[in-house]
Amino acid sequence: MAAEFDQTTVKEEEYFDVLTKTGEKTGYSKSRGDVHRDGDYHRAVHVWIFAESTQELLLQRRADCKDSWAGQWDISSAGHISAGDSSLISAMRELQEELGVTLPKDAFELIFVFLQECTINDGKFINNEYNDVYLVTTIDPIPLEAFTLQESEVSAVKYLSLEEYRRVLAQEHPEYVPYNVNGEYGQLFTIIEKRYKENAEARSLSLQKQLNRYASTSLSAELTGLTAADKEALNLLVKAATIMDKIFYVQVWYSNPSLRDWLKENADKSQLDKLKWMYYVINKSPWSCLDENEAFLTTADSAVKLLPNATKSVPGWKGFEYRTAFPAVKPPGANFYPPDMDKMEFNLWKDSLQQDKQEEAMGFFNVIRRHSESLSEDSVSQKMGNVTSSPQDLNVVPYSQEYNSLLAEAATLLRKAGDMTSSSSLKRLLHSKADAFLSNDYYDSDIAWMELDSKLDVTIGPYETYEDALFGYKATFEAFIGVRDDEATAQLKLFGDQLQVLEKNLPLDDIYKSENVTAAPIRVIQLLYNAGDVKGPQTVAFNLPNDERIVKDRGTSMVMLKNVSEAKFKLILKPIADVCIMEEQRELVDFDSFFTHTICHECCHGIGPHTITLPNGQKSTVRLELQELHSSLEEAKADIVGLWALRFLMDKDLLPKNLAKSMYVSFLAGCFRSVRFGLEEAHGKGQALQFNYLFEKGAFILHPDKTFGVDFGKVEDSVASLSREILTIQARGDKEAAKTLLQKYGVMTSPLKHALEKLETVQVPVDIVPDFSIANQILRDIN
Repeated sequence: MAAEFDQTTVKEEEYFDVLTKTGEKTGYSKSRGDVHRDGDYHRAVHVWIFAESTQELLLQRRADCKDSWAGQWDISSAGHISAGDSSLISAMRELQEELGVTLPKDAFELIFVFLQECTINDGKFINNEYNDVYLVTTIDPIPLEAFTLQESEVSAVKYLSLEEYRRVLAQEHPEYVPYNVNGEYGQLFTIIEKRYKENAEARSLSLQKQLNRYASTSLSAELTGLTAADKEALNLLVKAATIMDKIFYVQVWYSNPSLRDWLKENADKSQLDKLKWMYYVINKSPWSCLDENEAFLTTADSAVKLLPNATKSVPGWKGFEYRTAFPAVKPPGANFYPPDMDKMEFNLWKDSLQQDKQEEAMGFFNVIRRHSESLSEDSVSQKMGNVTSSPQDLNVVPYSQEYNSLLAEAATLLRKAGDMTSSSSLKRLLHSKADAFLSNDYYDSDIAWMELDSKLDVTIGPYETYEDALFGYKATFEAFIGVRDDEATAQLKLFGDQLQVLEKNLPLDDIYKSENVTAAPIRVIQLLYNAGDVKGPQTVAFNLPNDERIVKDRGTSMVMLKNVSEAKFKLILKPIADVCIMEEQRELVDFDSFFTHTICHECCHGIGPHTITLPNGQKSTVRLELQELHSSLEEAKADIVGLWALRFLMDKDLLPKNLAKSMYVSFLAGCFRSVRFGLEEAHGKGQALQFNYLFEKGAFILHPDKTFGVDFGKVEDSVASLSREILTIQARGDKEAAKTLLQKYGVMTSPLKHALEKLETVQVPVDIVPDFSIANQILRDIN
């Protein structure tokens, strides 16, 4: 690209990060001249400004003094990424320097990465360049007089229609810098065209089909067991839970809150807008949980913002109006890390820190930010000047600082609710959690949650790490409010009492077993309300906390959501069994087996390896060693070891032996339920692993009529074998073995496809959408 080849304005030689051929940072840098002499791979940015109303791209004419493609029309703005700099900051800076346009990060949409490999200047200039291609979508064209052109770089700007620009490139017009529109760079045109040429009726039908996978159901609970004081506290707790929602929207992606508000505001404009909003509410983001996180919205659906001072002012022009952007591919690091940070950069930075700071960087309760990013955000209405990144650009920001105003509001509500409640343990929990929101130290509040003994049951705060698909380090905020089911809770004491026995007898070498497993308290509740990280498929239970310090010292505690389980069994699992399970075994699928295995699943999160010793003698944890693979493997472990544990308890006459067949067949039906969540979701991928492994071993059988059954003679040994394999991988912290296992079995195989196609034909719901009548009434009264 012309912008990348120019050297006429370089006052001192720049240095670039050298990449591998696959685009990863090597950890060292070289001078610009040496990089192009040696053909090293490096990075650059392209920024295209696109006017939505006219379907035009802004082009710049390269200055006549350029030593490559002088005077030709090219990208709106482009430039190299200097060593230590970030992609996004470079894109923002290039746009400001070349065109005088100063924009915040939510204006930039990374649409694809383009690898350019070419040689010019008689072989003296080798360009192996990874270009991050950004799109800035404006509503209308920017008046040309609003731009401030950098004379040494740009001689003119103009708008050209998308079709006309593609035509001149295809014709290799001599006035335009060449790009192959039939190659990788053709994505620029196909991406833009697709989002503006879709038929509204067809899109509405597609969204309606996606919505139909969810069955709406009312969830409630009997409040007569609550004291008057607890009922008053409940009102404040529901309001505090809605703040967890607000934080979670930010954690998913930085422009997510503005997208949410825009969709809600425009939901009544058309049937399509209504469907967009309805499906967004389920997913809490523009990415569909049941479709491998494929985007069901684009930036063209997003919020419109106005920046009066982004450019020079022009009489009669209100200013820069743009769409807040989000990428089509869900960022694996969500909003916990800089959007343009890769694993190599994080690890190089982390390894440069002292040990305590390394642990902090990998901690649950903070985000990783760039100093340069905050500087550039502060400079949005000013000239960016010399805002750059550096090797030490990354820094840790605690949640208490990142979400300060929202957490302060939630803390006030929790303190008031704690003052009201008649339960001393609930009072302790709410007061300690309020303190944690402001101090960022969650240890005491998590202990208080484990010791909660209250009719009004509350879980609130940062817990699960599924959203961090980059490393699995960072916790998302969530809330579950319910009424304890005392009778069901009393019946479940057996599982907590047997944890140490189960640990001792695990199908795992004794060297890896723990001598001090603490029985996990189990609470069964009727769910009244949930918020925060509860999107797409609804959880039926959770086992917390995830903090290894507490797991090691105190174990875990679990909460079962009985009314959610009942709704899923009735609306989903039973219809699945009617379609997918062989007739002779169909009657074995029952709620007791389903719910009992769910209990055991949660118990089994608390046993097996957590804190481990690596082969080199170093202490670590399974989570840290397996990183992004941890969640899927841990869910598979809890499932399969749960089956093993139930069989063990039956053999010890602690559970009725006639439960065995129902347990295995109900589990088989449950495999199809969970895989439908998608293989990008931890439970879905973990379930695919188990199904495919057991199918390969002959424990699960596909019959000629396309129904499935259990081979009761093979299933017990197969369950024990897979349990041993997963537990051993965790005990050794063997990430390569985990990757191999998931790559082999955590995939969509033909037998699974057969089952899912049958379920698609008869339209069995994939999951539920709960309607919380009591909580919704509370929120209406508050508002």
